[in-house]
Amino acid sequence: MRDDDSKLTRTKRRWADEGRFLTGRVSRPGTDRLPPGQHLVTNWPVLDLGQQPVIRPESWRLDVKGGAENPQSFGWAEFLALPQSQRLSDIHCVTTWSRYDNRWEGVATRDLLDRVMPRPEANFVMLTSYDGYTTNLPLADFAVEDAILATHWEGRPLSVEHGGPMRLVVPHLYFWKSAKWLTRIDFLPGDQAGFWERNGYHMRGDPWAEERYSDA
Repeated sequence: MRDDDSKLTRTKRRWADEGRFLTGRVSRPGTDRLPPGQHLVTNWPVLDLGQQPVIRPESWRLDVKGGAENPQSFGWAEFLALPQSQRLSDIHCVTTWSRYDNRWEGVATRDLLDRVMPRPEANFVMLTSYDGYTTNLPLADFAVEDAILATHWEGRPLSVEHGGPMRLVVPHLYFWKSAKWLTRIDFLPGDQAGFWERNGYHMRGDPWAEERYSDA
């Protein structure tokens, strides 16, 4: 990533330093659909690091490497030949907006895991995007039932600005964990910080616990 000094990066790093948007609530009431400190929107705001790579289907690839019994590299046609699923989920951005009832189509992460078979020592996932962005996840979060490698949103192919042709969606974590323009998935034995995690953001990012920023 060569865009560490972009305006968005500087602003969000300052928010982390200031602890901005924290409300002090750390527990998740079972009846609360909206996480603490969030507000609802009906549009889908665009936040990125100033780069929106345009990837043609014939050149797109997803490499699944690291600690896997069956590492694979998928072209676009091969990826679309995997079992296709639909999911309905809410999304929550660390910048305080949430959007309800998003309809996704794509490949469930569990179906991908069944195909590549992470090794027993693989406890974490590192995600790498075409623009160089990285973010980390516990394997347990990557493997939840509603996580999906999405190619469509609301019945239409994902636009470039929202991570098309394919992005990860892990709806129970803040949306910076749902990497856009995904091109590589690595299974790791230990946790490693990704881009925002190195810049003051939390290693996990649970919205209901307001895990916005690192305690360090």
